[in-house]
Amino acid sequence: MAKRKKKIDIPEEPKKKTLYTKKLSDEQMEKLEGVCAMKNWEAYEVEYARFAFKGEKVNVVVYNSGKLVVQGKEMENFVINILEPEVLGEARYGYDEIYHPEWFELHAGMDESGKGDLFGPVITACVIADKPQIDEWVKEGIRDSKKITDGRILKLDKIIRETKGIAVETCFCGMRKYNELMSKPRANLNLLLAWQHAKSLAAALKRKRAPWGMLDQFSKQDLVGRYFKDSKFDLRMQTKAEEDPVVAAASVVARAEYVRYMGSLSKRFGENLVKGASGETKKQATQILERFGPDSFCEFAKLHFRTAYEVVSDSGMLDKLPLKPPPAKKEWRK
Repeated sequence: MAKRKKKIDIPEEPKKKTLYTKKLSDEQMEKLEGVCAMKNWEAYEVEYARFAFKGEKVNVVVYNSGKLVVQGKEMENFVINILEPEVLGEARYGYDEIYHPEWFELHAGMDESGKGDLFGPVITACVIADKPQIDEWVKEGIRDSKKITDGRILKLDKIIRETKGIAVETCFCGMRKYNELMSKPRANLNLLLAWQHAKSLAAALKRKRAPWGMLDQFSKQDLVGRYFKDSKFDLRMQTKAEEDPVVAAASVVARAEYVRYMGSLSKRFGENLVKGASGETKKQATQILERFGPDSFCEFAKLHFRTAYEVVSDSGMLDKLPLKPPPAKKEWRK
């Protein structure tokens, strides 16, 4: 009888990345615009963009803020062979483990979601992982949640939570409790956020111990240290910490939790609630107030937001829902 051939598992190639972002200086923006123009790439209009070009399987957009967005199948080729040598003058893409070896050590990552949104709670998340899991997430393209669509965020959240050998914890207050806490005389959103971060970090460390953690800094002061006491744990903070893959994973988890919560609020409202605090959210807030009444308004909106006060005031319901007037807007002088 012929022997059955042993099946050989061929490892999958890592998924090709198609999105790259970076902050550019004025000089770098000028250089890049010249490089794209020299290649005779097609220029096109993008709102709030300084310039935008379409190349061969790659789009290059530079916004007025200086943010560069490169997207397309040839993104990596463009960054490695054009952007870095001709504009940036340094090779860094794909070298995170060389420049930041600590990102690939056992550590905790912390981030939050919902802080600037009128609807829904503020959610903190803590993720603890070691090198094998971090390497896997980098291959999956897990990055800062602000750069990912809601549909993709839920898929990545599932990947993170199903990864063996990690710890994931979130913390948030229901909307009624949130508004109750924020209505107290000395309430402060950053202090509440710090308390939530301390809670999610402490819970994660009970499941998997790590020597240190990185927090995406939201305050100049070490507010989390007021609520988290562990002399054997080194809590570090920095802005734009989402470049750390574990902080990026925490940002994905926090955002996914927020998306799910917003989904339940949207279902109750009858249509998708808009994130942020724009004119569209103000319109929806007015509809919520009229449809559900002032007593239930706090189950949808953050009542300490200026937009919430304006909606209640414009609807003539301050007698039924007496909100504290927001501070006067500062006039900026040139």
